[in-house]
Amino acid sequence: MYKKLILILLLGTFLSATSLKVAVAANVRFAFDEISKEYEKMSGVKIHAIVSSSGKLTAQIQHGAPFDLFLSANMKYPEYLYERKLATTKPKIYAYGTLVLWSLNKKVDVSLEGLKDKYIKKIAIPNPKTAPYGVQGLKVLEKYGLKKLLYSKIVFGESVSQANQYIYSRSADIGITAKSVVLSPKMRGVGVFKELNTDDYSPIKQGIVILKYGENKNKKKSLDFYNFIFSKEGQKILKKYGYIIP
Repeated sequence: MYKKLILILLLGTFLSATSLKVAVAANVRFAFDEISKEYEKMSGVKIHAIVSSSGKLTAQIQHGAPFDLFLSANMKYPEYLYERKLATTKPKIYAYGTLVLWSLNKKVDVSLEGLKDKYIKKIAIPNPKTAPYGVQGLKVLEKYGLKKLLYSKIVFGESVSQANQYIYSRSADIGITAKSVVLSPKMRGVGVFKELNTDDYSPIKQGIVILKYGENKNKKKSLDFYNFIFSKEGQKILKKYGYIIP
């Protein structure tokens, strides 16, 4: 992790003054890419996204990574950073995430009941230790008495992105992931997905903060991009990717 952090620090040194570095939770990367492009057209400010699990990004920020903003997959990590004065804005919900079952295996019944099928050997889920979507995914399985039954088949990806890779490469027969992934331009129409009932898990409150680095180095640009995410255009893009808007 520390080697990666050194590379990030070096990258920060060479980026121009007309750019922002944003830590982005893996589930929101596709929507974020579109938001960034729209903002870049309008402002001329280049947005550099550093994508990983919310937990890993938080650890990097704690160790001095030069990020201006942080879009997390939950409120826990932004609140943690705010309490330690590593974030300068109070955590705010920018969207609510939703879960889906997704499979590229034509033999699989894409449903919770279908997870018991003999054809299913591996089930991909983001790691609940670092990825909030994994926490809620396991809650759904537990509610329906499936967690213990299927635990030996579960493969954990360190983030939503890695869980997606397992599903997309068919290393896993099916998986639980973010709805925003299956609605992205690259994945739309690929395989079959089914949205999980939002009553079966806690709302995935996704939080954003401006970080101490952004406040000190790029205050005006950081605040401007932060406001753009909450603008009509920014919220419209998030909604397009299946997020529920606050």
